Amino acid sequence: MVKFTLYSRSYCHLCEDMLHALQQYGGSYPFTIEVVDVDADEKLVEQFDELVPVLFGKRDDLPSVQLCHYFLDTEKLEQFLSH
Repeated sequence: MVKFTLYSRSYCHLCEDMLHALQQYGGSYPFTIEVVDVDADEKLVEQFDELVPVLFGKRDDLPSVQLCHYFLDTEKLEQFLSH
């Protein structure tokens, strides 16, 4: 099973756009999405502040990988989902 983590913030239209674009793939591939508010954790603000939204993907027991930030990279996403 594939799990995505979207580092986001509540007032970010790019974050909403990326989440919506990612959800469009749900019919073709089984996955879950966890949305994490970076503003709720000081360490996450330090790490992702100017990069949000940031999307990570995780498959099985493999480490998670950063797929994209700002906008959904559909080519990279499809490559990740197809492996």
